[in-house]
Amino acid sequence: MATPMVIDSPLPNGKLGAGGIPPIPTTAKVTDMISIFRPTKRFAREPPSTGHGKQPSSQASILSLDFSDEGDFLLTCESDNSMQLYDVHKGKHHKTCLSQKYGVSHAMFTHRNKDSGLCIIHSSTKLNHTIRYLSTHDNTYIRYFEGHEQNVTCLSLHPGQDNFLSCSEDNTVRIWDAGTKNACGKLLLNGAYLAAWDPSGNVFAVASPTAQSILLYDFRNFDREPFGTFDTLPYLQEMVGGTNSKGWNKLEFSNDGKHLLLGTTGQSHLLLDAFSGDLKTVLRRSRGGVRRLGVGDHNAVDPQSSDFLYPSTGDATFTPDGRYVISGTRRENVLVWDTLTSAQDKLLGPVMELDYKGDTGVMAFNPKYNMFATGDKEVVFWVPDLNLQ
Repeated sequence: MATPMVIDSPLPNGKLGAGGIPPIPTTAKVTDMISIFRPTKRFAREPPSTGHGKQPSSQASILSLDFSDEGDFLLTCESDNSMQLYDVHKGKHHKTCLSQKYGVSHAMFTHRNKDSGLCIIHSSTKLNHTIRYLSTHDNTYIRYFEGHEQNVTCLSLHPGQDNFLSCSEDNTVRIWDAGTKNACGKLLLNGAYLAAWDPSGNVFAVASPTAQSILLYDFRNFDREPFGTFDTLPYLQEMVGGTNSKGWNKLEFSNDGKHLLLGTTGQSHLLLDAFSGDLKTVLRRSRGGVRRLGVGDHNAVDPQSSDFLYPSTGDATFTPDGRYVISGTRRENVLVWDTLTSAQDKLLGPVMELDYKGDTGVMAFNPKYNMFATGDKEVVFWVPDLNLQ
């Protein structure tokens, strides 16, 4: 039986893990905690009203999740053109930021605060493809980053400074400094829709589902040729049983810098050696992912159709120690793979499933606390249940 969830109400005493949930030590090893994570708090937003006598519109889908550097706030980006902030310590919804005029996608915190308020960078889905820098203190835009001519497919923040990468369907990757509106550089790459920084911030990777490859660049010399090229096509053909050129949605380095995760919307994620590009293992999930668009994919149906799909920033992530990969899946449970487990024929099934009834379309692990968050139509906080030890 899963631990009962508290529906959209503050945790007792205003502290994460207080009251009926024992305090969670921030220094506990992930290895000791991973099997006892349970969904502990759920935030369900009401669909917006459409006027007297009309049916309420459908519940918004969560497109992305991001924790602040200190782990005290969670940011969601949602299909109703809103961003929602949640206070992790209080276990409460904190604030709504609307972007009805410009739309919103790929929202992420920056490293800096302005006037005691958190700052957010997000892409636009309406009017143009400008990237916007928002202060949540007064809901004003600090800066605009212009240049992309088609949909932005990925934003990735440098781990230690306010440089960030943006990928777009205009076949460019742009390098920005949040302190200035002008791009620091631009790479012309066919179908390069995903990017990620290594934990040192000295290297970034760019993934192209079109070219079926991942390129590695030296940040200090990004205008030069990539120093590494990983061809994923052989792995996808041999191990996954197809080219799988569509459905990519996540690129992430482990915090120890040893592994590179390529997440998809399908029945497999790829775990690669971050130095050689060799396939370490295929992470199999029999039920596949929640129905979402991969980067560069588009709907062929009306937005009101039940077959209309929203994008996501990926439903798989590493744990902070780099040992485990956790992932969502359809209908129920969160899947856990142990990267130290030997895989027969390089195919690895989950070592455990954490109980949960519902879809998981996006996921993020808190950088400071033993907790993670999942989402699809609603946000769920997961913390270890120490009673299960």
